[in-house]
Amino acid sequence: MGAPKYLSGDASAIADFLDRFDTFLVDCDGVLWSGEHVFDGIPETIQFLHSQASGSAPLTHPPGKRTIFVTNNSTKSRVEYHAKLTSKGIPCTVDDIFGSAYSAAVYIARILRLPPHRNKVFVLGEAGIEAELRSEGVPYIGGTDPAYRRLGMTPDDFAGIADGSHLDPAVGAVLAGLDFHVDYYKLAHAHAYLRGDHVRGNDDSNNANGETNQNNENTNRAVFLATNMDSTLPMYYSLFPGAGSATVVALAHMTGVEPLSLGKPSQAMLDAVEGRFSLDRARTCMIGDRLNTDIQFGVQGRLGGTLAVLTGVSSKADWEKPEAPAVPAYYVDSLSDLRGPAAK
Repeated sequence: MGAPKYLSGDASAIADFLDRFDTFLVDCDGVLWSGEHVFDGIPETIQFLHSQASGSAPLTHPPGKRTIFVTNNSTKSRVEYHAKLTSKGIPCTVDDIFGSAYSAAVYIARILRLPPHRNKVFVLGEAGIEAELRSEGVPYIGGTDPAYRRLGMTPDDFAGIADGSHLDPAVGAVLAGLDFHVDYYKLAHAHAYLRGDHVRGNDDSNNANGETNQNNENTNRAVFLATNMDSTLPMYYSLFPGAGSATVVALAHMTGVEPLSLGKPSQAMLDAVEGRFSLDRARTCMIGDRLNTDIQFGVQGRLGGTLAVLTGVSSKADWEKPEAPAVPAYYVDSLSDLRGPAAK
């Protein structure tokens, strides 16, 4: 693959770029905003894209380029993201949003299909995950429940988790996302569910002395799912711990089990987006700021193109490294540059 094409300030190159695509999958954090600050010209840019002619827009969608907001941030539901986007003047509908929390909920409800006696999900995450699980009819525990948000562990806590009396035998999956209130108590529960300690009586992974037999597979273990593997979260022009570093990696290290990630760059997420929106991959472009999620998502998914914006995590120097996880086809200094030099 050749070097990425720089579009900022080049009206002809921008026009050619826009002609190639009907649908843009747009990341949010680091592309549209940083924290609560929306980057200059973002609402106008989305409106501009909608005004541009589309070669093959679905009959169910208005003429013009389509923008679908695809985010790994699981702390907000689609409804909450819609409220934030519209409050910032960014035109969209709830149906234009596909987040990792929704992706996970759809996977659990429609693909994983846990058995009735093990159909609960233990959540490490915020209200966005809970809202999307409810929308798909998936029962859950943990999450924002105050009972799981506390500091410290008592001897009774240790004993109750160890013997299973504090655990719910109906938990069939652990879903880890970005959790601003993660604590030892909550992690200990997730760890126990992933070990299968909550189901007693038919577990051949423990010997007669109650000691774990590392050579046997515990079939009672909960399924390990992650909304995403992002190591950092771009906020307020800085970086903070992401779901991948705050919860997911910790649990993977404890258990020796790697989760199924349902956010970018997971192709399970792209398959779901494609099915939901009837995309033509060849005429779809992924726009994002992070190489190992957004750009890799588009490259591995064989989308028609990828556009990196330099307002977030990754820089030009990152994709020039030999070990770069993915290289974009195009890049701009900011998303608003797509309106062309005359708009400045």
